[in-house]
Amino acid sequence: MADIPDNFPDKGPLLGLDLGSKTIGIAICDPARNLATPVTVIQRTKFTKDAEELLALAETRKIVGLVLGLPYNMDGSEGPRAQSTRAFARNLSGLTELPIMFWDERLSTAAAEDDLIAQGMRREKRAKVIDAIAASHILASALDGLREK
Repeated sequence: MADIPDNFPDKGPLLGLDLGSKTIGIAICDPARNLATPVTVIQRTKFTKDAEELLALAETRKIVGLVLGLPYNMDGSEGPRAQSTRAFARNLSGLTELPIMFWDERLSTAAAEDDLIAQGMRREKRAKVIDAIAASHILASALDGLREK
């Protein structure tokens, strides 16, 4: 499931976001949109500060669009976490002209955890990077979907 706005650009680097209640995992793709790479995890504080940090990163990296992971329930319905993500996007869209699309993020954190365990990473190290890895899974999936549209 995806919500792709009509004004979403066909090329250029994108920022992928995994919005959690305490952190935001961030990933970026190359301008050709071949590879999604984890970048960082920011600790959530207040919306204004979080948005400022995200938009500064977007400007530095010359981002042309944002991909937000939308946490659907396993049955495909939207719960409180999805509503919170949509509210974050509405508030963010008031601060930037960057188009925002949503991408189904179900099981992205589980896939990220599996990747890190397979690499032999210890639990405490996994906790520091898992949200950025999850953001890269969301972004990579979105890139696949955008190529198919």
